[in-house]
Amino acid sequence: MASPQQRVCVTGGGGFIASWLVKLLLSRGYAVHATLRDPCTYLSILSSPILLLTLGDAKNAHLMQLDKARENLHLFKADVLDCKTLTPAVEGCRGVFHLATPVPEDKIIDPEASLCSLDNLADVVVHKVVVMSSNAAVTSNPNWPQDRPKDESCWSDKEFCKENEDWYSVAKLVAEQEAFEYADENGLNVVTLCPPYVFGPLLQSTVNTSSKLLIYIIKGGHDVMTNRLWDIVDVRDVVDALLLLYEKNESSGRYICSPNHIFTRDLVDLLKKMYPKYNYVDNIVDTGHKAASLSCQKLRDLGWEPRKLEETLSDSIESYENAGLLQDVAGNPCRLPPLIRMWL
Repeated sequence: MASPQQRVCVTGGGGFIASWLVKLLLSRGYAVHATLRDPCTYLSILSSPILLLTLGDAKNAHLMQLDKARENLHLFKADVLDCKTLTPAVEGCRGVFHLATPVPEDKIIDPEASLCSLDNLADVVVHKVVVMSSNAAVTSNPNWPQDRPKDESCWSDKEFCKENEDWYSVAKLVAEQEAFEYADENGLNVVTLCPPYVFGPLLQSTVNTSSKLLIYIIKGGHDVMTNRLWDIVDVRDVVDALLLLYEKNESSGRYICSPNHIFTRDLVDLLKKMYPKYNYVDNIVDTGHKAASLSCQKLRDLGWEPRKLEETLSDSIESYENAGLLQDVAGNPCRLPPLIRMWL
C-alpha cells in the first residue's frame, strides 16, 4: 500500500499493460501521472500540458473511468521522442514506470531516443525507475545452451538479430542496455522487466499485438503458423510484477516474467477443450523448433505469484467476446500481425 498520495509517473498510459498498471496503482492509493502521446485535446495550465479528455477521445476514455481516477489520475501530453514534453509529467513524482518506448518493425531506432525519458530524470528526485523491456532482449541468443533455462544473464545477440532483420529485438536490446549504462553513469536506480507475449482482458478500446495473436489463433485464417514454443504471461501478472519491483527495496537489475510455455498445437488443443465453438487456426507446420525454456525464479523469489494459463485464456476470450472481436467481419479476414508473421 502506498503512503498517502505517493506520486508516480506512468509513460504510455493508454496502452494495454500501462492501463492495467494505472488501474492497480490507483487501487493501491497512489497518485498517478500518466503520459499520452496522441490525445484528442489538451489544455495548457500554468505551462503544464494537463489533458482534458473529451467524449471523442475513445482511445483513452477508459482511463478516467477507472476507480479513483477523478481524484488521483492526472494525464499529460508527452512524447518519449521529445524530451521536453516529459518533464512536467515526472515533476513531483517519487517513481517512474517507463512503458512507452518507440519500437520499429523495419529499422534500428536511434539509441538516444530510448534514453530521452531517463535524461529527464537525472535532474529530479526519483526513488526508482522501472523500465519495461521484453523477452525479445533475452531470447534471441543462438549460443545459449539448449539444455539450460535462460535466465537474466542471457542477452539477445545483436548481430544475430541484425542478420535476421529482427529490428524489434535489436530495439528492445539496445534500449535496455543503454538504460542500465545511463543509470550507472547518472546515479539512477533502474530495474527492468522482460515480459513475453502478454494476454488478458482488455481495458482499452484498441487491440495490442499480443492479443491479436491470440485472436488469430482462435478465429483462424490463411496465415501459416509454425509449431513453435510460445512464452505467455497475464497482463495482470505483469503489472503485479512492475509494482513489486518498484516497492521492493531489494529489487535490482533485470527480471524475466515468463511463467507459461506452450507449443502452438498444444495451445490450440487446450483452447478447443475450453471453447469448442470457434474455428481455430488449422494450418500449423512442424519445423522441429527448439528453444531453451525461460526461468522467472528471480522474480518468484521476490514473492511474485502468476496465474495459471487457463485463467488467462478464459478471461481473455471473455473480454474479446464482450468487445465483439471474435465475430467474423465480411471482407476483412483475420490476419496475424506483421511483426509476428516475421518471426514464424
